[in-house]
Amino acid sequence: MADRPAPAHGPAPADPTTPAAARVPTRASADLPAQARAQGAADRPAEGPARSPWPRFALLVAILGAAAGSLLLWSPTALLDGGLTHGMPWYWRGPLFATVYAVGTVAFFPRPALNAAAGLLLGLQEGLLLAVLGTTLGAAAAFGLARCLGQDALRRLLRGRVLLALDRHFTDRGFRSVLLLRLFPGLPFQAANYGAAVSGVRFGSFIGATALGVIPVTAVYVAAAATAREPGSTGFLLSVGALGLLGLATLAQVGRAAARRRRAVTD
Repeated sequence: MADRPAPAHGPAPADPTTPAAARVPTRASADLPAQARAQGAADRPAEGPARSPWPRFALLVAILGAAAGSLLLWSPTALLDGGLTHGMPWYWRGPLFATVYAVGTVAFFPRPALNAAAGLLLGLQEGLLLAVLGTTLGAAAAFGLARCLGQDALRRLLRGRVLLALDRHFTDRGFRSVLLLRLFPGLPFQAANYGAAVSGVRFGSFIGATALGVIPVTAVYVAAAATAREPGSTGFLLSVGALGLLGLATLAQVGRAAARRRRAVTD
């Protein structure tokens, strides 16, 4: 039998009967030219336009406007003082009071009036506990609304070195920043809720700092209302004195903040 010729070195020619999908691509064919890759990217369907955040912001304004306007029809303090809990089991009184307090907070009802109602109706201990709980729930609701509906729109309005510095400060030191805001009674409570939501403060830090920071101011208002029937009592005089000290501390803090802003602008 004659010897068969030895196969030549090198890759064997492709079998024309083999399907194209089964052929192994060479390295040269895997590395497509840049123009081909660009053409392939151009052939892919383009993503739709980015959704505008302003419709959600308009919804937030509508919700807050409706909440504030509803105070023309009802009053949280009148609702609580009018026997809302009369005839209900005792275990419903706390959740109901905290819920009304929270809704009143979102509706921009003054917190000193709510704290005074807590002290008058429930006394010092129970009134303080439920006022702090209602404050925290209301702040959480306001923060959640502003974070979901208004953050994207309002962050586009941040301009200037002062606003950017404040945003960075709240983002980096969220718990400490919110805690300082809550410790002073003269600073707008609702404005702090929405301002923190626009920044990068974490929700947990915001809630923790709020629940802890509102205790001193809330305790002073609740104690003053709880002892208002005895204006000459030691508790009432101490509460009024504490309110005066907190007011002076607030003025000092506002003055320091204004001085820092002036230095930041001039630097």
